[in-house]
Amino acid sequence: MANFLFVLRDNHDEKATRCFQFAKIAHGKGHKVNLFLIDSGVDWAMRDRDGSRKTTTGDCVNDYLPYLVEHGVETGVCTPCAKNRGLDEASFHSNMVLDGGPHLIDMAAEAKIFNF
Repeated sequence: MANFLFVLRDNHDEKATRCFQFAKIAHGKGHKVNLFLIDSGVDWAMRDRDGSRKTTTGDCVNDYLPYLVEHGVETGVCTPCAKNRGLDEASFHSNMVLDGGPHLIDMAAEAKIFNF
């Protein structure tokens, strides 16, 4: 099986929906999956973020993100990106933790990368 890293750097609903959709598909096929949220993508770490906004294809973040949370798909959240936005790890989804660039680079060295 392959090793995939999905990097989300935008809080846009369509980009997040696609990122989480493809991560769910890869995980469901048995691949190793990690996610990393950077820049404004860190907003998706928040449990209270509304993921119900439909994209032009009719799906939404809530169609995919709960699966990733329930299955404990490891998701790093850029520490300076989150802290400078006043985000607190206690408010994150259970599978998401503050993380840094060194770990992102280590994951990227071993994975096929998708950027959103």
